[in-house]
Amino acid sequence: MVSFTNFIVLALALASPAVAFPSHGSLAGLSREELERVIPTLQLRQPGNPPGPLKSNGTKLVNDKQHPWKPLRNGDIRGPCPGLNTLASHGWLPRNGIATPAQIIEAVQEGFNMENTFARFITYAAHLVDGNLVTDQLSIGGKTSKTGPDPPAPAIVGGLDTHAVFEGDTSMTRGDFFFGDNHSFNETLFDEFVAFSNKFGAGKYNYTVGGEFRWQRIQESIATNPTFSFVSPRFFTAYAESTFPVNFFIDGRQGDGQLDLDVARSFFQGMRMPDDFHRASQPMSADGIDIIAGAHPIAPGRNVGGINNYVPDPTSANFTTFCLLYQNFVNQTIHSLYPNPTGTLKEALNTNLGFFYDGFGDPSCPQVFPYGRN
Repeated sequence: MVSFTNFIVLALALASPAVAFPSHGSLAGLSREELERVIPTLQLRQPGNPPGPLKSNGTKLVNDKQHPWKPLRNGDIRGPCPGLNTLASHGWLPRNGIATPAQIIEAVQEGFNMENTFARFITYAAHLVDGNLVTDQLSIGGKTSKTGPDPPAPAIVGGLDTHAVFEGDTSMTRGDFFFGDNHSFNETLFDEFVAFSNKFGAGKYNYTVGGEFRWQRIQESIATNPTFSFVSPRFFTAYAESTFPVNFFIDGRQGDGQLDLDVARSFFQGMRMPDDFHRASQPMSADGIDIIAGAHPIAPGRNVGGINNYVPDPTSANFTTFCLLYQNFVNQTIHSLYPNPTGTLKEALNTNLGFFYDGFGDPSCPQVFPYGRN
């Protein structure tokens, strides 16, 4: 089913020739008729090969003179991911928040020292769901609607906001989709983040705090969100999300795995690196995910029929069936969004699915070809 955002954009585009479908607008979920109208209006861009690993992958100053923080301008795009928001606000990504997958991979490597295969895996997964595969562009969020002299606050209308994939329930600093705002910084949740850091981390956020706070957020969603869903791929991205503040928001010269809470707020709310910030000292991915997931193990599942009725889902991938994560993502998530692609869209899907599989990095898990090999 087409997302509400894409429906509105498409309706405007079809109602008036002056309103064009945006080059970064996702084509996921559009009907064949809608695709036939939209795709001819887009400029095809063939994606190049994704960037390789950094040649010099140690720590370095990344809040430098070439990448100063700047406030949002009217029309700049920000989304639910504080890391990408910060990279855009410092110019490691285009400051308008629209980028190619290659630019995102380059930015997360250069700005945070994210490990290359992990960067490719999550970037192409996001692009396949939320990007425009024909133009090879991806929005990290949605355009602001505020105008005037004051710095605009970001408002999400698409981009990396497809529910239950990367954005999902039980976020650390964003509310659940059911409650209406799943993208804005939530002060109440950040206060909990701080309280758990004080209780379990002596005033710092670390993997131990992450395990306890992740469990707290899961229990809160079970108790309050009748539509709470915690299955693959969100099951994995939620735990990975809990590792990112330790792996990417701590100065690479520090080396103790303890995130200062003022620095955490700067990233989560201000989209800003501290002065003199140095990236991680070695390539990082979801290091520590075993500690966080192992603190309070729970099977993938969802609330059924209302709150406080969490039912495990045996069809979802878990940490012992990682290949199933890849297979379900391709065969279920992507295929449901693009059931019968043709022409340039089919070619673009196959190309990006190949990049996604290469980033998966497990040769024992065979590649899936939902649309054939050509």
